[in-house]
Amino acid sequence: MTSTDAAADAWAFDGIGTRWQIDTQRPLTGTERDRVTALVDRFDRDWSRFRADSVVAGIRAAAGRHELPADAGPLMELYRTLYEISDGAMSPAVGGGLEALGYDAAYSLRPGDPVPAPSFADAVWTPPYLHTTEPFVLDVGAAGKGYLADQVAGVVAGELGPDAEFTVDASGDLVRRGPAIRVALEHPLNPGSAVGVAEIGDAALCGSAVNRRAWGDGLHHVLDARTGLPVDGPLATWVVAGDALTADALATALFFTPPERLADAFTFDYVIMPSARELRSSPGFPGEVFA
Repeated sequence: MTSTDAAADAWAFDGIGTRWQIDTQRPLTGTERDRVTALVDRFDRDWSRFRADSVVAGIRAAAGRHELPADAGPLMELYRTLYEISDGAMSPAVGGGLEALGYDAAYSLRPGDPVPAPSFADAVWTPPYLHTTEPFVLDVGAAGKGYLADQVAGVVAGELGPDAEFTVDASGDLVRRGPAIRVALEHPLNPGSAVGVAEIGDAALCGSAVNRRAWGDGLHHVLDARTGLPVDGPLATWVVAGDALTADALATALFFTPPERLADAFTFDYVIMPSARELRSSPGFPGEVFA
């Protein structure tokens, strides 16, 4: 996704394995930037399944009671809801399945046999502890980047003031504060073209596509936790919601669950690309899709 934000300053940096850009009406100071990067570094330290010192490493090592970061509540509660709505297809216990298919710490990209995820229904969340009955590889990739984008936006708003105009773009997970900007929806099979445009103001836009983090024939990062196999679903999805945590998670949930069912629990708009020749959008989607 690309935006047309006419900001006075654009600051780009790398964090949690992806590229970030924050567009503001005035440059962030060195101290303000340090607060942002410290937050991103802490999130990586807490949640990365590629680090031996993360919370995830402890959950991988043994069953039992694991103290999660202080900000874990919204993530765990959202995952619990989506696990139930998707009948177990969407689960944060899917990390072992990703590693089995080659998406591991070494990025070996050498697929082995699929590994279904352990039942996340057996993991009990009693803040601040996650109680597990068996070791598993926690992976919050379906919602974590959006959640972090929300937190970064909170830091920026705290520095610039509640009425500040800015955009946080975490490689496609986008939080906008202020008047609407136009954001192109990238064609998953032709990155040089767009399938539509979203107009985002005081909202978040996130997308998911099978061409991102894909390797080998039919292998990509959106796994059905019940089978350990990449889901045979849409080519791409985009979601507009009030926060990036919700938008990011639902962009993945749409690979498993009809939007009508998700609408019983969440307020959002969407575009779904079921195939190279199809586009579907919700009636209230803020923008346009190209036939």
